Amino acid sequence: MSFGGIPLKEKSVSLLKMNFHGCFENLYYNGVNIIDLAKRYKPQIHIVGKLSYSCMEPETVPVTFLNSYSFLALPGLEQDGLIVSFQFRTWNKDGTLFSYKLGPESLDLVLYIMDGKFKMSLFKHGRSQYNTATGFDLNNGHWHSLSFLGKRNRLIVTIDNQETLSLQTVLPVQLRSGDYYYFGGCPDNSTDHGCFSPVRSFLGCMKLISIGSNLIDIISLQQGKSGNFTDLQFDICGIIDRCLPNYCEHRGQCTQTWNDFYCNCSDTGYTGATCHYSIYEKSCEAYKHKGNTSGFFIIDADGSGPLEPFTVYCNMLDTTLTVISHNNTDMVKVKNSNKENPHVMNFKYFADLTQLQATIDNAENCKQELAYHCKKSRILHKQSHIPYSWWVGRTNETQTYWSGSSPEVNKCSCGIEENCIDSQLYCNCDADKSEWSNDTGFLSYKDHLPVTKIVITDTDRPQSEATYKLGPLLCWGDRSFWNSASFNTVTSYLHFPTLHGEISADVSFFFKTSSLSGLFLENLGIKDFIRIELQSPTEVVFSFDVGNGPFGVTVQSPYNLNDNQWHFIKAERNIKEASLQVDQLPQKTIITPSDGHIRLQLNSQLYIGGTASRQKGFLGCIRYLTLNGIALDLEERAKVTPGIKPGCPGHCSSYGNLCHNGGKCVEKNNGFSCDCNSSAYGGPFCKKEMSAYFGAGSSATLMFPENHTISRNSNWHSSIQNTNSRENIVFSFRTNQSPSLLLFVSSFNKQYISIIIAKNGSLQIRYKLEHRLDPDVFNINSKSLADGHLQKLRILRKGDALFIEVNQYTAVKFSLTSSTEFKAVQFLTLGKILAENIEVDLETMKANANGFIGCLSSMNFNHIFPLRTVLYHDKSPQVMTTGHISESSCGSVNGIDSTSSESTHTFADHSGPKDEREPIANAIRSDSAVIGGVISVVTFILLCITAIAIRIYQQKNTYKKNEAKASENEDNADTTAALKNEISMQNTINESQKEYFF
Repeated sequence: MSFGGIPLKEKSVSLLKMNFHGCFENLYYNGVNIIDLAKRYKPQIHIVGKLSYSCMEPETVPVTFLNSYSFLALPGLEQDGLIVSFQFRTWNKDGTLFSYKLGPESLDLVLYIMDGKFKMSLFKHGRSQYNTATGFDLNNGHWHSLSFLGKRNRLIVTIDNQETLSLQTVLPVQLRSGDYYYFGGCPDNSTDHGCFSPVRSFLGCMKLISIGSNLIDIISLQQGKSGNFTDLQFDICGIIDRCLPNYCEHRGQCTQTWNDFYCNCSDTGYTGATCHYSIYEKSCEAYKHKGNTSGFFIIDADGSGPLEPFTVYCNMLDTTLTVISHNNTDMVKVKNSNKENPHVMNFKYFADLTQLQATIDNAENCKQELAYHCKKSRILHKQSHIPYSWWVGRTNETQTYWSGSSPEVNKCSCGIEENCIDSQLYCNCDADKSEWSNDTGFLSYKDHLPVTKIVITDTDRPQSEATYKLGPLLCWGDRSFWNSASFNTVTSYLHFPTLHGEISADVSFFFKTSSLSGLFLENLGIKDFIRIELQSPTEVVFSFDVGNGPFGVTVQSPYNLNDNQWHFIKAERNIKEASLQVDQLPQKTIITPSDGHIRLQLNSQLYIGGTASRQKGFLGCIRYLTLNGIALDLEERAKVTPGIKPGCPGHCSSYGNLCHNGGKCVEKNNGFSCDCNSSAYGGPFCKKEMSAYFGAGSSATLMFPENHTISRNSNWHSSIQNTNSRENIVFSFRTNQSPSLLLFVSSFNKQYISIIIAKNGSLQIRYKLEHRLDPDVFNINSKSLADGHLQKLRILRKGDALFIEVNQYTAVKFSLTSSTEFKAVQFLTLGKILAENIEVDLETMKANANGFIGCLSSMNFNHIFPLRTVLYHDKSPQVMTTGHISESSCGSVNGIDSTSSESTHTFADHSGPKDEREPIANAIRSDSAVIGGVISVVTFILLCITAIAIRIYQQKNTYKKNEAKASENEDNADTTAALKNEISMQNTINESQKEYFF
């Protein structure tokens, strides 16, 4: 250990600094007086260079430039040229250090700081004539020395006595001593004094000011014996380090000026004057109820607390899943392990243990799937049940219970359900069979999750091996987001422990009320307080006092807030400012005094919804109340408080608009859900296309009884019988096959509607409304629609007018030969028609011979949703299906090709391998597979580029043809416009699913 410098010749480049020059006092290390040992020349002390044992610090009298009016003017001396030196320190990026008038030439020589860098300039009548600068930062609050020597037309400036920072300059004029030298700034009427300042005045300290060889006596200057000055403070350096202590939170970078500090919150994940408030939501549930769909999101599990934000996958199902992955998601094969040489696998999650614990604590439930396959590899000993294998959770405790079991019972799930291979054992693997078995299931005890380590010790016998796979951590049910309380009387309130937010505090919550005013929150001290209240139907006030007098932030809403819908409030107070935000209205902020009291001193309980002393309590609901990132359990406290009930109904009034495409909002105890039964869409917000893949020879038929009055409770064909001479058909399809039959609807009156893809790939709609007449045939033959791309079709008939729209192009109008009502529907078929003795035209028969292979999506026929019925009919006798029909995501723009089906599997194969071959194909990866994959990707990209180019050309021609067809119907413009509007109003195709071509 060395002090004052590093004596080693080979010291690192990062330590190539000048040795310390100055004084040490009271130098101790672990209680040992180092200076005393050096004085007594103890052998463990090695001294390099000259060293004395007294600190003769010269007396210096600094002067402080307090404000923008401060300056110091000193008379020049008779000297050859110009010689001036001084030391200064400042936090400001800009400031004039020295100004000097070059006599009759009307030139001003100015030395100053701009953007933290030193600059020297010559100005003539305020315009720059000459500039030179250094890149050295001088506004770091440290003392810096500056000296300049000028003779004739040469000037040498030296900064901090370092030659590397010297400027040697040839000036266009000769230098001589002047009348006055100005330091720090200029007088108000500077033109009369011969002083020029290109930047603001210097704010900081100066000392050891010398002109020529004379050191200026600051005390004499203070007494008025020489020079002139304004607003200076003598014999003290009044600079304040406003970044010590650093009030910037969450790694925010502190910078400062003379009278303030600033926090740079870039890349911290936090915002605000002190980087206090997180920019991310606390959970997937919060993201979901902002209308987001599944994807990766950054969450901050403790809000403004100390935990860093981290990335999770949010699966936005009806019950939102938070998915946290780890570093080993492959199936792992284990051989040759025993007690002396165990197989140990450690799992590292994409979040640290504190972040994981916060996420788990915020959730109602968590689970993790562990798939374990075994062949002559036991988990528990048959007699003693001593574990051969075990796992470790986040508490770092060994756990010997397995999937599907609980901590109190050292069993596997088959042992709990009493269906193990050997009924005397607790796990399938303990049967010690030579065939593959498995013990697979979910671990669901929250306090032990997630799994951080797995240990396996029984795979060293002949033909003994095991494989296992650990799934991601899954958590669901936000314990805070829907936590609420209903305040039913103005005298009722909840109380909690004192709010601790001395330096900074944030409060956020949702509320809904029908009252004109009310108190949301209040916490008092001896003098200090903090309060949030609704003062009027359009006015929210956040007020507080930290000893400097009361301050208030008010947000005026352009709409009433007492409309009994959920509204959001976020308030923050720190030592720089206070802010208040209501809903998505602009945030209102006030600046708090930089000097004075900064700590909020509270000592009473925190009151919610009212106080014991104030009668103007709150009537309504408060939900998701969070203080400094910690959510309060309002429901639990409300259970034991008179006049307050846990929970709050009526979420659909605020969140019902999140249910799209005809989905209906359904109230729940904790939140809401979207009922998509009256929609061609699914998912949590009825935004996911209801799509099905139809294989070769597949068929789905919906049967309708004759002369049967259908109840309104029948959710799949309640309005099919009453069409009133109109049909509204909307769906999407994707196929490579032509001809194909897309949709066939038949009535008991021998009427039918047939929608087919003809042999040339064109679209045909065939209407047979009169039994004795041939069907009306309408062709859309702009291009082949059997190209494997997603096609969107809309058909609207009203009377004898028929409108057909393909892929959002202009609807084309056709005229039917009859306006007869299409009624008494008998059946609706998707794919191949299986009914016998059906009289149809020849082209429909040809299309029916092929049936349909591909994807149908988002289908709506007169408010009937056939795909929903087909996929979820629960073996209804009115629904007949044949062949392969499966739910798919093929209806999305980026969906799979129509020639392949899509299925979803859990990550673990619960059945396990049945023979002695490798249990999992991806356990071993070959180089050839990697190379083949790269070649496949490159080939696919080239094919995509070619397809896009062809598609652009086809769409251009199609658009021109549709424009031409539209012009042919201008004589019916009024009727056309009316029906186009009707099509638009009845459009159930989600706008987010539009197909774009580039």
